[in-house]
Order: sequence, then C-alpha cells, then structure tokens
Amino acid sequence: MIGVKQPQLTRLELVVKMRLGVPKEPDNETRVAIVPSSMKKLTKAGFEVYVEQGAGVRANYNDSQYEDAGAKIVSRKEALSCPNIICINFPGTDGISEKSNVACVADPFRNPEDVKQCLSANITLMSMDMIPRRLSRAQSMDVNSSQDNLAGYKAVLLGASNVPKGIPMMTTSAGTVRPAKVVVMGSGVAGLQAIATAKRLGAVVYASDVRKSAAEQIESVGGRFIEVDGMDDFEDESGYAKPLTPEFIQKVNETVCGVAKDADIIITTARIFGRPAPITVPSDAVKTFKSGAVIVDMNADVGGNCQDTKVGEIHVTENGVIIVGTSNLPGTIANTASMLYSNNLTTFITSLAKEGEIVLADDDDILFGAPEGSDFYVNGMGGVLICMNGEMHQKQTRLMGVLE
Repeated sequence: MIGVKQPQLTRLELVVKMRLGVPKEPDNETRVAIVPSSMKKLTKAGFEVYVEQGAGVRANYNDSQYEDAGAKIVSRKEALSCPNIICINFPGTDGISEKSNVACVADPFRNPEDVKQCLSANITLMSMDMIPRRLSRAQSMDVNSSQDNLAGYKAVLLGASNVPKGIPMMTTSAGTVRPAKVVVMGSGVAGLQAIATAKRLGAVVYASDVRKSAAEQIESVGGRFIEVDGMDDFEDESGYAKPLTPEFIQKVNETVCGVAKDADIIITTARIFGRPAPITVPSDAVKTFKSGAVIVDMNADVGGNCQDTKVGEIHVTENGVIIVGTSNLPGTIANTASMLYSNNLTTFITSLAKEGEIVLADDDDILFGAPEGSDFYVNGMGGVLICMNGEMHQKQTRLMGVLE
C-alpha cells in the first residue's frame, strides 16, 4: 500500500486528513468542481468540505445552498490549505501544502510545466483526464465522457442557433421546408451525442469516424455513416483515436468535406489525446461550403479542427460560412456540467476514503493503470496519479518524455 493507514491517529488528526477544499475556478471557467447535492455522499464518507466563497455562483449554486448541505464557506486561503483539493482547472501550487492531494483536469501532456510545479512543491497530482476509461469501474468517474456528452449536445444547439434556416422538415400552407443537413466529423462520445441531438431536432445527419467499427454506433443514434476507402480501426490501446498518416488524413478530409459541401451545419469533434487537434476542415474546403453553412469547431481551444477557426469567436468567411470557435462548451451549460463533474469526482474521492484517511492503494487500477499482462494495460501510461513525493509515477513514461 502507498499511504498506509495509521491506526494510532487521534480523531482530530483524522478529521484534518479528511478536509476537502473546493476553490473557485479562474475567471474564464463557469463550472464548479463540487455541487451541494454531492455533500451527502461526501459527508457520509467522512469528509469535511470547505468551499471557497462564491465558488459555485457562476454555475448557479449559491453559498447558502452549500451551507444548507453541510459545507463550510471559507476564504481561498483556507480552501487551498486543505490536504485534499478538488477542482476543474489546475489551481497552481501557491498556498497548497506539501503532500496535499490535488484532483483536477491537469491535461499534463499539454501543460507539463504544471506537473513540474507539483514535483517541486511535493504535491500529489491526480489528473482526471488520464483515467483508464476502458475499465468498467472508471465509467462513473470519467470526466471526459460526462463533459464531452454535454459539449456534443451544445455544439448542435450553437449550430442551430447560428444557421439561417430551420432544422426539421415542416409542412405548412405556404409550402414544405426541407430538413437541414448536418455532418458530424468524429463519433466518439461528443460526436454520438451531437448526432443524436441533431436527429432529435429533425435534421438529416451524416457522420464519419476513422474507426470502421463506429458505423454501427452512428447508425444506432440515427446517423448515416460516411465510409472512406482504406478505413480501418485507428484506435490506440487507451480507447483514443491514433494519429493518422498525412495521406489518409487528406483522403478523409476530401471524402467527408465532399459530403459537407451542401450541409447546413458541420460539427467537428476530432481530438487526439495529448496532441493538437487534427485539421479536418482545411481552408480550401471551407471555400467550397455554401453561404450560410455553420461550422462548429468543438476543439477550438486545442488548435481547432477547422483551419479558419478563431478561438473564442464566431466569424463569417468571405463566402458566407459561419465558423463558431466557442471554447469550453461544457462551461456554457455550467449548472449541468458542474453536477456531472461533481458526481464523477465524488465517486472518485470517496473510493479512496478508508476509515478516516485517503489511501492510495498500489493495486488501484484507476490510480496506477492496469497491471502488465492485463487486457487493459497500456504501455507507458498509468492512471490518474501523475506524481507524488516529488517523483513521477513509474508507469507514466510517455509523460516523462514530454517533461524532459
């Protein structure tokens, strides 16, 4: 065991160990990591929860709701002084004590300097976006899936609100309105939700994916699969899309963008774990799209799938194509997104609570990744535990290569 229980601890010392801090997120983040409805489960597990004043306001959770649920409203300094901290964005290391546990979405491959800060400050960092998502036990803790679901839903709503036409087929005394055509590029969690949402709105939906096996999933939620010659299952051991060859990327772009030429809404979802988003809609393709078409780029914040995307902006090209580069789509529906994130993190942190302590057991696949020889083992990747005691976890060799 790592962090083995110490039965000799007094009750006061145990309470100190089970203090859980929830700091307010940065100004550009509307979500909050823990919501009042999670308090019952956290309290039952033995946690005392300290929420920074105003932490939930932007997600429509006020301080009195937290207090009524049993949390204490405190200053930022006091929230960060807790030995266990839960947040969405990495909070920095200022004000956080040595050996504290920080659980957040650190995105360590894109933010290696944050990992280095934790190593220098001797802070235990657990990055929830690194969860081994193929493990069945991980599903209730998978923040990627819960937030991507909402992002896919909201992307379609943004497309529908910006496109200058109706979505469903309508028969009126003035004539019949044909349904909108929607093309969804990528059918992971976000893509499947986008397909389903567009279908519910009444659109005709086409969708693509680099995994040939995704055809059945696309069709199950009402989409029509766009097949590309030479397609195979381009998926790595972690369940994420693999980087593709330039030649195949070009072939995919040409095929899918060809289908999208007369589309009303194009949703791009392609994201490669730990890497910049691949370009799936080059500038040349945008020039062939019809005036009034809307491209919703779900990955504007990590480089963008559309070559013409402007992060955080909605702009119109010379040929009348509307490109939506809104970042942090889950944050645009912060109340629901916070609730789901809170459920994920509450399930995670309570799973570590053992008789008044946080115990990081070395046989916990969520923390350390599946053991070698397991069907779920991924070479060079561990679990959510990135570093502790001033050292990287030994399984995180891929990340170590980025830090060098």
